[in-house]
Amino acid sequence: MILLVGLGNPGPQHQHHRHNVGFLAIDEIRRQHGFRAERSRFQGLLSEGTVITPSGSQKTFTLKPTTYMNESGRSVGEAVRFYKIPVSDVIVLHDEVDLVPGKVRVKLGGGTAGHNGLRSLQAHLGPDFRRVRIGIGHPGHKEAVARYALHDFTKAEKHWLDPLLNEVAKAIPLLVSGEDSAFMNRVHLATQPSKEKEPETEPKKTENQRRPRRFVDRVGDVTSRVTRVVKKIIPPKE
Repeated sequence: MILLVGLGNPGPQHQHHRHNVGFLAIDEIRRQHGFRAERSRFQGLLSEGTVITPSGSQKTFTLKPTTYMNESGRSVGEAVRFYKIPVSDVIVLHDEVDLVPGKVRVKLGGGTAGHNGLRSLQAHLGPDFRRVRIGIGHPGHKEAVARYALHDFTKAEKHWLDPLLNEVAKAIPLLVSGEDSAFMNRVHLATQPSKEKEPETEPKKTENQRRPRRFVDRVGDVTSRVTRVVKKIIPPKE
C-alpha cells in the first residue's frame, strides 16, 4: 500500500499558487489513473485507487491535507497510523525553490530546507519518507521567497507546468514501484524541448578551392591555350 501526499493550502484562493504544486500533481495523478472521488478523512481529502506498475497492481491512496501547510503532518500522521503504512511507502510531492522551474528530483529522507510542510511531516513521521521535489525556481532574494511561493503561476509558467504535471502522472507507476531513477529520467526526457534539425551545410571547400587564383596563374592558363591554338594553325617544322 502506497500513500501519495500532495502539499499545499486549501481553498480556491490558493488553488493555483506555486506553493500548491503538490496538490496540482495529485489532482493530475488521480485524473489519469481513475481514482475514486475525494472524501474528507484524516483532516484532508483522501482518494483511493490502483496504479498499474511494471510488476503488477498496487493499491494506492492520495491525500491532500487541509490543515494548511504548516500542520500537514497531523493529517498524514493520522492516515499512516490508521492504515499502518510504513513511512518508507509515503511519497510526498511538494514545491522546491532551490530547483529551477520544471526540474523534478526524488530523494529519500533528508532535511526540510526551510519548507514548513516538510518540517511538520518530519515532526510526525520522522525523516525517512520519499520526497518528490518539483522545482518552481527562486525569486533571487531569501526575503522574497514566501511572497513568491504564495502567488499564482504566471501564464508563461503554465507552458512548462502543464506538460510537467502530465508527465509526472504518466510516470507515477515507476515511482510507486520504487524505481525512482527511472521515474526522474522518464519525466526529464519527456519534458525536454525537442532539438530542431540543423540546416544542411554546403560541403567544405578544399584549400585550393578557397584560395583566390593568382594573376600569374590566370595568365599562364591563357598562354597555354594560345600556344595550343598556334600549334594547330602552324604545324611544327620537321
